[in-house]
Amino acid sequence: MQTWNITELDIAPHKPEVLHSEVGGARAILIHLPGGEVLQDHEVHEHAFLHVHDGEVEVGQNGSTTSGGPGFLAYFAPHERHEVRAKSDARLLLILAPWPGEGRDLNFDA
Repeated sequence: MQTWNITELDIAPHKPEVLHSEVGGARAILIHLPGGEVLQDHEVHEHAFLHVHDGEVEVGQNGSTTSGGPGFLAYFAPHERHEVRAKSDARLLLILAPWPGEGRDLNFDA
């Protein structure tokens, strides 16, 4: 078993930390997104779960937005485009499953 206290981990802005990664399983990534910054419109190859641990975000998709604070959980199907804007400093947990998703280059580390 592996465990983490997400609240206590020192995560620098712009330096996502991979907590766990398993080919064919899942990948857990901790992100510190400073207030006012955006993860611009993008997609991932995997099923993606985005959990707001702390702060507040706005998720944009197809011209509409949804806001969420601590406890907010969003799910994106593979290749579903979206953007994430931090309305305040946000600590986010991103879970990708399975890792790697269909179409993902197996040599891709980021």
